[in-house]
Amino acid sequence: MLIGELSRRTGVHERLLRYYEQQGLLHPRRTPSGYRDYRESDVRAVRRIRELLAAGLNTATIATALPCLHDEGERMVPVCPEMVKRLRHERERISRAIAELDASRSALDGVISAASDPGPGLAWDIGEPRLG
Repeated sequence: MLIGELSRRTGVHERLLRYYEQQGLLHPRRTPSGYRDYRESDVRAVRRIRELLAAGLNTATIATALPCLHDEGERMVPVCPEMVKRLRHERERISRAIAELDASRSALDGVISAASDPGPGLAWDIGEPRLG
């Protein structure tokens, strides 16, 4: 199938499909006239790529993960022991990022709550403090 068909079937823009190829995530054959020729398995590969991107993995990690992942029904199962270790490392990285974002949100909540209750003797008007 040509790139337009793969784009329609996966909902992924053609430009992104070319990017995936540049990143080593897709390996289409080429027709004699140079067009990309995708296989049915590429539809599944694009879906896997999208799931892994949504899970927070970057394309370099996905490129190493794809050969080690096999479909079991609707889920991907890692079959290379080193990949499980790498995925656990990525999960820890994501957990740290979530903790940092949570701390940032808490700090911002503190600033926001201070603005809605400025304390005794202060009032806020368009972001400018003045004595009340």
